[in-house]
Amino acid sequence: MNKKILLLEDDVLLAQTIEELLTSEGYDVTLAVNGNEAIDVTYEEKFNLYIFDINVPDINGLELLKSLREAEDKTPTIFISALVDLTSIAKAFQVGGEDYIKKPFFPEELLIRVNAKLANKTPTIIRNNLEYDNQAKILKKDGHVISLGEVQERLFDLFINNTGQVLDKDILLDCLEKPSSTALRVAITKLKQTTGLDIRNLRGIGYILD
Repeated sequence: MNKKILLLEDDVLLAQTIEELLTSEGYDVTLAVNGNEAIDVTYEEKFNLYIFDINVPDINGLELLKSLREAEDKTPTIFISALVDLTSIAKAFQVGGEDYIKKPFFPEELLIRVNAKLANKTPTIIRNNLEYDNQAKILKKDGHVISLGEVQERLFDLFINNTGQVLDKDILLDCLEKPSSTALRVAITKLKQTTGLDIRNLRGIGYILD
């Protein structure tokens, strides 16, 4: 059965572009153009992923997800928005979003993130002296649970689930609270020190975990 995605986007052209791309990849996409329409659909159907714009009519994307989380709906959610201020981005994660893409963006970038969210992930990943529970997001080193902090947890999850694949710098920057090339280098250096992972910088391209 195809995985089902609810797309909330009131920009008709963008919505059609995203819908066509996701459909061509085998996803079953339901489109909503306002918050009320989206919330009605969530009562009728179960989805594997939500993609919500924030500034939409009726109920905005942030309030919509907040209401869904309060109703125990834990469906993974990606926000897409022209809002680039840190307050909006922080709020998106506070209400339960797992990812945030700033407009304008390449539709293919969204596809990469959708594929990552909906991939059939290995329940437990073991690498050297690390053991990672992919569902609970718990990392153990030498049998002991270690805490990486929110930013490094996001980075670690991306790298460990995409071993051998080059991750674009922009995708990694979105894991940071205050994105910059310097902050990303520092965060990845700390992650390497804590975990022992061999993460390489491919200059001008991105990073890869060998």
